[in-house]
Amino acid sequence: MNDAARPSQPLTRFVLVEPSHAGNVGAVARALKVMGFDDWVLVRPRWRDVLQRPEAVERASGATDLLAQARIVTTLDEALQGISHVCATAMTPRDFGPPVAAPRHHLEALAPRLRGGAEQGVAFVFGPERYGLANADVWRSHVCLRIPTAPDYGSLNLAAAVQLIAYEWRLALGGFEPAPAPVGPPREPVADAAAVSGLLEHWREALLAVGYLDPASPKKLMARLRLLVQRAAPTPSEVHILRGVARAVLRALQQRNG
Repeated sequence: MNDAARPSQPLTRFVLVEPSHAGNVGAVARALKVMGFDDWVLVRPRWRDVLQRPEAVERASGATDLLAQARIVTTLDEALQGISHVCATAMTPRDFGPPVAAPRHHLEALAPRLRGGAEQGVAFVFGPERYGLANADVWRSHVCLRIPTAPDYGSLNLAAAVQLIAYEWRLALGGFEPAPAPVGPPREPVADAAAVSGLLEHWREALLAVGYLDPASPKKLMARLRLLVQRAAPTPSEVHILRGVARAVLRALQQRNG
């Protein structure tokens, strides 16, 4: 997305604490780029060269510019510089710590505060893949976001969790304007009443010929077919196709009957 198409937004940072899989880091870069965010920090990653490792580059899938922009720091405090509102992410309930909230509810209320200047910036903090954020990291946050999941299985891949939070925050900020639909060839005008009547008469002949329409007890078959055709609003070309079907049926019957 170019800068002209990117909406203005408050300072938003995504922080990965001690990520251990280079592939996940690459997938996070992709997730963030899709949602239009590019400020992200890695705290003590397992691999110092994680941003250049082949697994990261491969999983970034075109978001290698975000890999180049990521910063690596040694402490969470460094990663949170300039941030006034910290959102931890944790699936496991904690006995003590900040209030727990669902992402959508909390972020919808947070967005106006950042736009109005009541907050300097927001950071979303994600813990290591194997065991999540340490209690001390959760405690320094203002809120703990818990993504609603199935009660018997709440394990989310790191990149999936980032994608969900980034999506919810993008929605809270107003989202993106949808891309304009591609302009196709102009549609033909709808067939006129005479063409529709001609089609139905042709079909009446074919239905009589195959024995589907009983002239002694027609009921409302032709009336229902007329309603169906008028609801479909066929073009002259489509009427021609449908009449061709009736014509082929009559021809086949004539050939079979000698």
